[in-house]
Amino acid sequence: MVERKVRVRRVYEDPQPGDGMRVLVDRIWPRGLTKAKAALSEWCKDVAPSDELRKWYRHDPDRFAEFARRYRLELNDSPRAETLAHLRGLASDRQLTLLTATKQPGISEAAVLADLLRT
Repeated sequence: MVERKVRVRRVYEDPQPGDGMRVLVDRIWPRGLTKAKAALSEWCKDVAPSDELRKWYRHDPDRFAEFARRYRLELNDSPRAETLAHLRGLASDRQLTLLTATKQPGISEAAVLADLLRT
């Protein structure tokens, strides 16, 4: 089994030399951020959770486990599954940094994706 190099960071943080490919995984563009400042390699908004799931979750730490379970189920559906496969390909031979605008990236969709991509 290959251990993929995947990290999660806030898109508002300055890019770091070790970021490798920087991929935004939020459906909505981050408020007040220019494309130049974001320094993205790609924006994979199709992998983001549904609006219904995102609104139910509201980044409530008590709901994270259930959010992660529901989100993993959503990732089986196209086009999310196709985008997840694309991210797996990106992570197979390089450092991949998943970016999100949330203030708590450790309990975000990016964290769920990183966990999936590392295995």
